[in-house]
Amino acid sequence: MSALDLVIAGGDVLLPDGLHRVDIGIAGGRIVGLHAPGHAPNATEVIDATGQTVLPGIVDIHFHVRAPAYPERGTVASETRAAAAGGVTTLFEMPISKPCCSTPAEFTRRRDHFSENAVIDFALYAAPGDLTEATRDEMIRLGAIAFKIFTTPAPAGRGDEFDGLAFPDEADQLRALRLLAGTGRPVVVHAESASLLAHFAALAASLDPAEAATHGLSRPAVCESVAVAKLLVMNMSAQAKLHIAHVTSAETVRVLRAFAGTSDFTAETCPQYLFMTEEDVARVGVYGKVNPPIRHQSDQDALWQAIADGVINYVTTDHAPFSRAEKEASEGDFPNAPPGVPGIEFMLPAMLDAVAGGRLTLKRAHELICSNGAKRYGLYPQKGAILPGSEADLVFVDLLGETVMAASTLKTHAREVAHLLEGRRLRGCVTRTILHGKTVYHQGEVTGQGGQGAFVLPLPSE
Repeated sequence: MSALDLVIAGGDVLLPDGLHRVDIGIAGGRIVGLHAPGHAPNATEVIDATGQTVLPGIVDIHFHVRAPAYPERGTVASETRAAAAGGVTTLFEMPISKPCCSTPAEFTRRRDHFSENAVIDFALYAAPGDLTEATRDEMIRLGAIAFKIFTTPAPAGRGDEFDGLAFPDEADQLRALRLLAGTGRPVVVHAESASLLAHFAALAASLDPAEAATHGLSRPAVCESVAVAKLLVMNMSAQAKLHIAHVTSAETVRVLRAFAGTSDFTAETCPQYLFMTEEDVARVGVYGKVNPPIRHQSDQDALWQAIADGVINYVTTDHAPFSRAEKEASEGDFPNAPPGVPGIEFMLPAMLDAVAGGRLTLKRAHELICSNGAKRYGLYPQKGAILPGSEADLVFVDLLGETVMAASTLKTHAREVAHLLEGRRLRGCVTRTILHGKTVYHQGEVTGQGGQGAFVLPLPSE
């Protein structure tokens, strides 16, 4: 009888202290040993990783599929298949659904639905709902990885999707921070000022709705930076484990710098803000609309500098698929177009391209899209590391290969609205994804099955 289920041999392996040439021994879905090349015990299966770089599977802490609502936009099966193709082995699903995931009953329904259909591992955010201790405590008992709120009102006609999630009133924002402080769970905030959004939307009403610049002018950077500054002031007293979602602007970077050390807060940005500008949105129209908007080159430059300085330490996809019919129905109408783009298959290749261009080290790129998130949310080293005892979630990448983004090869259901990605050529590609020691993606084909992914809980705090 073989001592191991699987050995991965011959690859360059990213360990916490950098790249090493070691063989990885796997049994029972976990890493049980790191061995000098050729010295691993016998295994039932050996995968030759020669010429490949082996990374811990990516942990995407900001993802939307909205299931079981809106299957026309994508399903748990379709979007977790896409995640596997993008080297993502664990995703954190946001609470926007229909109805909102703001009650224990809805949380349970979504958890069970994902368990039946997910190809990769998943965790679920909860909305804090009625802001009571009873709801908070039950969500934690059910396994919520974190909580999410918006500082904006619910979009028109979507009240049930945002009930218990949208808190435009600052008093409620402070109540939420205080309620969730001390739970050990991060509080993630989509931060834009409700009053400033209303003000600038009114000013932009006379502008051409077909212009990408109109969207940017209706939600300028000051809406984000003011909301973030107010949250950080509130958190000086609340002392929640605060995380600012999808930072887009140089203004907000300056705010984050100014408040450094005042409370336990972190911030993320997304590939669409790091690799694209409003000019790209103008080229593709409403297919490039996201909230907050993709901004200007100066903002992109500031985000990269914030990453270099350690002001921003997380990069997430904010994957948010919509149907082709929904985007087409809004062509030429930025104010009313649905906001969101698919990005789960873009993030890792884009970061590998940044590594190839010398903007990041491989270790830093991986921290941004994986291990930092695993640590912040209480999953490390179960996730985010290649160490004995870690789950055998791995991704093979060819640093010398190339990824060409094209609708014909994307796995997301939203491939037909991935206009921002179409035709992009990126240095580096994903060749294999392994979940719990089993291959779920290899050379263009998703081999994982629905129900293979597990519901992920944060590790007990010490």
